[in-house]
Amino acid sequence: MATLKTFDENVSPDILAASIAEHGYAIVNNLLDNVKLDVLLDQLNPHLDEVDLGDPDPFFGHKTKRFGALLSRCPITREMLMHKLVLGTADLVLGPYCVRYQLNYTGVMHLAPGESNQSMHRDTGFYPIQNPAPPLTLATMWAVNDFTLENGATRIVPGSHLWVDDRKPIDMEIVKAEMPAGSVLIYTGSLIHGSGANKSNNPRCGVAL
Repeated sequence: MATLKTFDENVSPDILAASIAEHGYAIVNNLLDNVKLDVLLDQLNPHLDEVDLGDPDPFFGHKTKRFGALLSRCPITREMLMHKLVLGTADLVLGPYCVRYQLNYTGVMHLAPGESNQSMHRDTGFYPIQNPAPPLTLATMWAVNDFTLENGATRIVPGSHLWVDDRKPIDMEIVKAEMPAGSVLIYTGSLIHGSGANKSNNPRCGVAL
């Protein structure tokens, strides 16, 4: 089983971009300090209280709360989106293939206890492209609370951004992206991934930018 590619907050964009090019992802631990994490929680909680649990489409989860428009609902996400380490990495990963890039999506994935595994997928799977391909998107998944083996840490398939479309992962190729609260998983949109099952007694909350 692959070892997670994790780095501390002092890592350079060049090292992260190299990890993403080779493995499809990188994890930066503790990029949000406790003060900013508390602000994020304070801004998220009123909206989480208003959102119903579950979606008719099993892909989005029967026991998951989701909502978007985070830049207006949770102003601190603007700071997270514009973090110099994230933007520096995006410049290196996306910049060689485009004139400019833009924000594609913001959303919360709040997995309640009892949620099952999400189907494995690529974020770019609905685009009419053939893989492997140049990176079209660069996603960030921020851990609002600890992502653990038990509570539904994002499942990733390292290196799968370089696979052809009809190759499917086997169990031993899937790794759970465990990371402490305040950390961020940065990955290219062609990396095969999916949220995990929450077998714990508490929610697992992530912010996707």
